[in-house]
Amino acid sequence: MKSSEIRESFLRFFEGHGHRRVPSAPVVPLDDPTLYFTNAGMNQFKDVFLGLGKRDYTRAVDSQKCIRVSGKHNDLEEVGVSPGHHTFFEMLGNWSFGDYFKNEAIEWAWTLVTEHWGLEKERLWSTVFEGDVADGLAADEEAERLWLEATDQSEERVVRLPAKDVFWEMGATGPCGPSSELHYYLGDDLSKQTAEALQNEEGDFLEIWNLVFIQFNRDEDGKLHSLPAKHVDTGMGLERISRILQKVESNYDTDVFQPLIERIADLTRSEYAGEQVVPMRVIADHVRALIFAIADGVLPANEGAGYVLRRILRRAARYGRQLDQHEPFIYKLAATTADLLGDTYPEIVAKTDHIAMVIESEEESFGRTLDRGLEIFERLNQKNEISGADAFLLYDTFGFPLDLTELMARERGLHVDVHGFQAELENQRQRGRKASRSQFSATEGVADVLVENHSDFVGYDELQTESTIVFCGSEADDGTLQIFLDRSPFYAESGGQIGDRGTLEGSGFKVEIIDTVKGRGGIVHLGRLAAGEVVSVQGAVKASVDPERRLGAARHHSSTHLLHEVLRRVLGTHVAQMGSLVTSERLRFDFSHFHHIETTQLEEIESMVNEEIRADHEILTFEEELDKAKSMGAKALFGEKYDERVRVVRIGDFSLELCGGTHVSSTGEIGRFDLISESGVAAGTRRAEALTGTAAEAAARDQRSTLAQLGDLLNSQDYGMLPQQIEELLQRQRDTERQLVEIQQQIAGQRGAQLADDVVDVEGVKVVAGRVESTDVSSLRSLADSLRQEIGSGLGVIGTTVEGKVALVAVVTDDLIEQQGLRAGDIVKAVAQLVGGSGGGKPHFAQAGGKYVEKLDEALASVPEIVRQHMPK
Repeated sequence: MKSSEIRESFLRFFEGHGHRRVPSAPVVPLDDPTLYFTNAGMNQFKDVFLGLGKRDYTRAVDSQKCIRVSGKHNDLEEVGVSPGHHTFFEMLGNWSFGDYFKNEAIEWAWTLVTEHWGLEKERLWSTVFEGDVADGLAADEEAERLWLEATDQSEERVVRLPAKDVFWEMGATGPCGPSSELHYYLGDDLSKQTAEALQNEEGDFLEIWNLVFIQFNRDEDGKLHSLPAKHVDTGMGLERISRILQKVESNYDTDVFQPLIERIADLTRSEYAGEQVVPMRVIADHVRALIFAIADGVLPANEGAGYVLRRILRRAARYGRQLDQHEPFIYKLAATTADLLGDTYPEIVAKTDHIAMVIESEEESFGRTLDRGLEIFERLNQKNEISGADAFLLYDTFGFPLDLTELMARERGLHVDVHGFQAELENQRQRGRKASRSQFSATEGVADVLVENHSDFVGYDELQTESTIVFCGSEADDGTLQIFLDRSPFYAESGGQIGDRGTLEGSGFKVEIIDTVKGRGGIVHLGRLAAGEVVSVQGAVKASVDPERRLGAARHHSSTHLLHEVLRRVLGTHVAQMGSLVTSERLRFDFSHFHHIETTQLEEIESMVNEEIRADHEILTFEEELDKAKSMGAKALFGEKYDERVRVVRIGDFSLELCGGTHVSSTGEIGRFDLISESGVAAGTRRAEALTGTAAEAAARDQRSTLAQLGDLLNSQDYGMLPQQIEELLQRQRDTERQLVEIQQQIAGQRGAQLADDVVDVEGVKVVAGRVESTDVSSLRSLADSLRQEIGSGLGVIGTTVEGKVALVAVVTDDLIEQQGLRAGDIVKAVAQLVGGSGGGKPHFAQAGGKYVEKLDEALASVPEIVRQHMPK
């Protein structure tokens, strides 16, 4: 069976058993700040397991895009070496949310693999939870019994394993439960299959399917409690099951990877054999992770998920060197991957050009530093160990991820001081600004159970409603309140659009809503008590949204849709939204594009958006099935998570997008659109910022006011002449500054001659030390150069005070450097110590600073003695 047939047969099998086929979530979990990448099929259903959300179905089946780069699930160093380690893979899974449980899960798993896929029963083994005394849990005899009753497996092939192997937990607290696994024996000699070998992870056993039975909740004290609703969560790697069904030696020999490997062999004019096997496997694996991550919005960067992506790309590029590739070539694999998986994941087809450009740009960037970095590495290699400081130098200066340095070190039998590297990295972080991945804290402190009916959003049609508070709690020390309503007109921050503000008024109290966010399966209103002493949860409240703030956000949000479409028409259909921010004051729109945008193009973009505003297109919103909306041509916006039914925004015949935000009723309400800036923010990503409506009007007034002030200052009423007048003024300033420098140099020459007259003879060496009045260190350096020329053969130290501190310079002529070994750096350092400072420099010129101004004269008087001490004995 082809891998595509295996995937489809899995999905159809469970559809036949009442499961809803759901699309894969993005490989970037946009609504889960605890993860860089989606690493399991359960990620998109995490809110259901936590009791924070629900679906309109109780059974689901999918194939989930996953990336695992580190941790217990994957070792990056094993990728390409091991037959089954990957950074990107597809996880086939079926789910039950409080519906069926162990019996059906086990029976269907057995039926699929033996009857539909024809796996040999004599090679299949099952594992169950053996129990855990610490948790007071007995062995999972129910699952053990079901493997015997619901299947025709023999008793000796159902093996008990400890909790570390077959007890699944979401985290330190939360939903958890025993799991049961299906294993397949790969060996040639069936008589060598034993339960002991499976228990000890020995022999040729391969886990192919994990069935998790979520039936407990672990509290903060570590105790387990039975869940009111029990769930099933299963996972099967497509690459792994394809290996078995296609009867090949490794995942890389399946049709999942072979077309990619053949393309790599073609591009590199290499053979998939010998020492070239591992590099080809690594590149084939890594490019899949790159393509899916970039398609879902991640770009190579120096932190977060972007840094992980950069590590993967640079590992692939480094392995490309082992295939004698010194020019970018990995980007050419984007089209091959799109051909292989585009039918299942159309997003990689739509963004193939963008993905290729991002990868090519990174390859070029890394290539420019790789050769130089390799030269440095070879020099470090001579020490027989790569110290932490050296590894950090390669990382910080040449962009070598630590694992790349470790890879090259292993190839040469060297050890890398990882702990030293981590210490250097932490020192750098302490020196710099600490970056943090933010997340809303609005879910903290909320009661575990909320009233069933809450957070019904009615804000598309109403800005003021009569509502009921179903929960109110304090979020932080400053007294910020978290309030849940049964129905709310407040839009919660989502899709780049800010949350609403406004008020809640009830009997004897008033709350100012300062922000609205999503959390705890609903709409969280963050507020502060503006009147009254307590917030009552009894009776009705009047919920009122700030209409001006909402209107401002709606104008800017509708404008992003116009801008998006205009960018595609002016720059090309490769343009896709990569992120956005919509407030009542401005909009920010990030989009995929690799080249600088010319001024004429920017003017065209702004003009076209304003044309569509003046056309006063009607803006319609309606709900539609997701697949049908996409077939209509509706564009999905980056950062949004879509349900089966979606909200579609149509702007005349100009734009059609999926969007849950708020909008004006026609483009004419936007008023005007000012594109105020455009810049690059990352490889392949540009950022446009704009103002609309009253914000654009206010900016225009400010600009006119500024022009008027400039006109007054330059005594000009012709604003068109201002640039020329300012340029003329700046040129006169530059001329004046140049003349001033020339005068200062003349004065320095004269003063240098005067200082040269005050020579002290120190054992045959002419020494000059003096204090001058100088306004800056630059003038002091000019004076020192003049003195060096005047004295012919000798040494000089000059001091002054600049902004309340001591400044010193020292000069030594070449003959004294060669004959006497005198060095300006040594002299000035010794003088600086007398004024509480330090310094240094080259043998012929050096400078220093100090903080004790009152000791300057004394320090200069000590120069002859300091010179005497530094002369050869």
